[in-house]
Amino acid sequence: MSIATKRGDGGQTGLAGGIRVSKASLRVEAYGTVDELNTHLGFARSICQNKEIAAWTEEIQRTLFRVGSALATPPESKKTPPVISTEDVDKLTDLVHKIEATEGILADWSLPGGHTESAAYEIARTVCRRAERCAVRFVESGATDVQPEVLAYLNRLSDVIWLFGRLIEHDAGVNSRLREESKGGPKFSRAW
Repeated sequence: MSIATKRGDGGQTGLAGGIRVSKASLRVEAYGTVDELNTHLGFARSICQNKEIAAWTEEIQRTLFRVGSALATPPESKKTPPVISTEDVDKLTDLVHKIEATEGILADWSLPGGHTESAAYEIARTVCRRAERCAVRFVESGATDVQPEVLAYLNRLSDVIWLFGRLIEHDAGVNSRLREESKGGPKFSRAW
C-alpha cells in the first residue's frame, strides 16, 4: 500500500476513526500544529549535546503524539482518544521547578540566538505557543471534546521549552539577557 492514496487531493483528510473533514478545519490546524511542534523539537533534540535535555525532549515528543491524537479524534469516532492526564501536566510542572532551581539560571527576558541549540528550542517554543493558540481557537469555536489537560499541557510545555534554552545557555556560559542587569525593571513572563 502506498502513502500516496490520492484521497486528500480534493482538500479533505481523514481523522482518527476514518471521518473525513476539510484540511482547513480548526481541528486539523490544531493537531497539525502539534505535529509541527513535535518536528521542531525533534530537530532541537538532534543537535542538543545535553543528554538530560535530549531525553526529556524525547519523552515530551512521545506525549505530543498522544496530544495530537487526542485532538484528531472527534466525538463521533469509534476510536477512543488517548487520555492527556494531570500527571502529564504535573511532570512538566516538576520539570519547570527543577530547572528554575538551577543557580544562575536566567529569570528574565532572553534574546534568542546566543547559542545554536538554545535557538532551536526557541523556535520550538514559538511553535508551541501557536499550537496552544490553535487549540484554544478550536475550543472557542465550540469543540466540546478537547480535554482541558491538552490546553494545560501546551501552556506548561512552552515554559519547559523556554527553560531548556536557558539551561543550555547557562551550561555553555552564554548570556542571553535582553536587558542590562543594572537597569532592573519588572520581571515578565519569560516564555510568553
